[in-house]
Amino acid sequence: MGILFVPMLIAGLVMIFKRPQLLEKRLNAKETEDEQSLVVKLSGLMFLGGFIVAGLDYRFGWLPLPVGISIGAAVVFLIAYILYAIVLKENEYLSRTIEVQENQRVIDTGLYGIVRHPMYFATLLLFLAIPLVLGSMISFVIFLAYPFIIAKRINNEEKVLEEGLPGYKEYKQKVKYRLIPFIW
Repeated sequence: MGILFVPMLIAGLVMIFKRPQLLEKRLNAKETEDEQSLVVKLSGLMFLGGFIVAGLDYRFGWLPLPVGISIGAAVVFLIAYILYAIVLKENEYLSRTIEVQENQRVIDTGLYGIVRHPMYFATLLLFLAIPLVLGSMISFVIFLAYPFIIAKRINNEEKVLEEGLPGYKEYKQKVKYRLIPFIW
């Protein structure tokens, strides 16, 4: 559990002291887009089901995974958290909700020069690693819903950004991949 929550605590503390305005944006969960409220509900359901099943899987030993898989997943999880931290540093406009902010500009350097949504790439790694860190293959199957949920979010987000963020259409031409380089 420490692998899962200590990096989250550290990231929160860093934002409290170094970027409180970014933390405020990241904590705002009031979606204005109807399509995004469905994404939030599906994500919540996935998390709830995934964590409950992981606990039950551990308790009853339904399908135990080798310790090496949990250790490997912990390494992936920590690498993903490093990517998450880099994205937080690169993009001051990161918001938990889909919106175009006042004076917002397109970020096209660093990880944003590789994929258009590096935060979602980091969360994809994080969320697919979590059930494996917890040693639950059954929970992993539940978390496989996340790529589909996040794809729905990205499609809607890109429509909002194309309509409201100057230069976003050109950025899409420059950076071809949304989430995974050379794939999508």
